[in-house]
Amino acid sequence: MAEDIRFDGRVAVITGAGNGLGRDYALEIARRGGAVLVNDLGGSGAGVGASRNAADAVVDEIRAAGGKAAANHDSVATRAGGEAIVAAAVEAFGKVDIVISNAGFLRNARFEDIDDDKLDALIDVHLKGAFYVAQPAYRIMRRNGYGRFVFTGSASAMFGHAWQANYAAAKGGLMGLSHIVAIEGSAYGITSNLLMPTAQSRLMAEMDDGFMEIPDFARSVQEADYSAVQDRLLPAFNTPLALYLASERCRTTHGIFSANGGRYAQVLIQATQGWISPAGPEAPSVEDVAGHFDRICDATTLHRPMTVYDEFNAVAAAARERDAAAVPAA
Repeated sequence: MAEDIRFDGRVAVITGAGNGLGRDYALEIARRGGAVLVNDLGGSGAGVGASRNAADAVVDEIRAAGGKAAANHDSVATRAGGEAIVAAAVEAFGKVDIVISNAGFLRNARFEDIDDDKLDALIDVHLKGAFYVAQPAYRIMRRNGYGRFVFTGSASAMFGHAWQANYAAAKGGLMGLSHIVAIEGSAYGITSNLLMPTAQSRLMAEMDDGFMEIPDFARSVQEADYSAVQDRLLPAFNTPLALYLASERCRTTHGIFSANGGRYAQVLIQATQGWISPAGPEAPSVEDVAGHFDRICDATTLHRPMTVYDEFNAVAAAARERDAAAVPAA
């Protein structure tokens, strides 16, 4: 049997930890010996209002079970708030080893109806909020030579969900943020991964089925088979993967992972082999691209670049192969 994964001596900052996924993460890390800074502004699933009750209740529950926790009620949506959250963890426990960026909410609407209130609020909390907490925590982790970031992404950004352009834009930004933190952090013992969780939570109350007006998307919704996973769409089914990614045992970084109904998977961003245009200084025409579009989209052979320069190397290899094929046999 595998050795238990523990968090003894580790300090975790978890945003949005007063309810749902964040609460479950906090309780389990504390149960496994970690100290937890439970951050929650206490707003609704639409990001309205504030209350100290949610974070305080989770802290009380952890302490009652013999664990270590402190509450924080600052908003992630400002740089000052992010710094205050990290400072609270340092004041309570002396350091920060883990950040699980989980705070968020929904304000769904048709793409053409999303105003600045619906856009800015989600960008501020999901994307900028994750940045504002991660940056001061990263500085501490770099000095200490150890750190774990788990950013909360979404299938809405990776695969698409109607009426969530604002939410998907924010979550898509987190993919890029996590990749760069992973690359830069690799020199300092810091890993960063993105988790796409799936759970029934209070955010579901903010869902509006107006998106059923879109025929193709409505068909996808209607054909979705929940029968095998309905009782597995609970926060607890996401926690094992979230905590593994946050653990010392996990050395994987620069990854995107999905937890969905008890199925755990890595999600990959890859490029097709594509079409390399003829050698020479002349750019191909639009018609050339159109004529080779099937080859451009052919997913038979895939390449997974881990940096911008990995893609350049793949292109260079294809160009060398093209040029070698053009040389007449002796």
